[in-house]
Amino acid sequence: MTHAIADEFLLDHASGAASAPVSLLIATHLALNPAARRSYRQLESLGGAMLNAIDPIAAEPDALAKLFARIDRGEGMAPERQPVPPVTHAQCIPAPLSGYMADGIDRLAWRQLARGIEEAQLAIEGKHRDRAMLLRIAPGRAIPRHIHRGVEMTLVLEGAFSDSRGLYARGDLCIADQTIEHEPVAEQAGDCLCLVVSEGPVRLTGPFMRMLNPFLTR
Repeated sequence: MTHAIADEFLLDHASGAASAPVSLLIATHLALNPAARRSYRQLESLGGAMLNAIDPIAAEPDALAKLFARIDRGEGMAPERQPVPPVTHAQCIPAPLSGYMADGIDRLAWRQLARGIEEAQLAIEGKHRDRAMLLRIAPGRAIPRHIHRGVEMTLVLEGAFSDSRGLYARGDLCIADQTIEHEPVAEQAGDCLCLVVSEGPVRLTGPFMRMLNPFLTR
């Protein structure tokens, strides 16, 4: 696994600045990619050292009482997540992602985009037009050549695909923006399953496929 995430995205994730879909993708990437986990630990250590170097500021006299009152009211508490039963192909679904498919990956609302290419939207809201989805590509099938109308992050969960920039296998992350034109092709060994977070729909660039652009919504 050689395609790890850039530090700027890890910093956004650590600080809470990333959108919910991007944070989900990064957490899943960290679960799969040892190189990314090492980078993240280094950034956390650096952040801790910087905090220790900051002079402390005296708190308000009633700050602790206010904090306990907020806890009693349940403010800022994350909703309790229901237990997640085992999912189909659980070996390729890391824990951060499994909570969004409680009924199993095969029970998601898959829709066919083209022959051998399916997608399933995940129920997670993002800022602006961020959306998270699973993309399943049959062996040897290609995503039509396209460019992007925003940043698109594609994390390989199972199988592999390749484009002009290299091969992406399990745990690898492919990031494309408006400057990248590519045609990802799934490897012949088996289906390629990916988690994709996109800021907007793609724009097809092939001589015939571009006629479909007015109908694209992803």
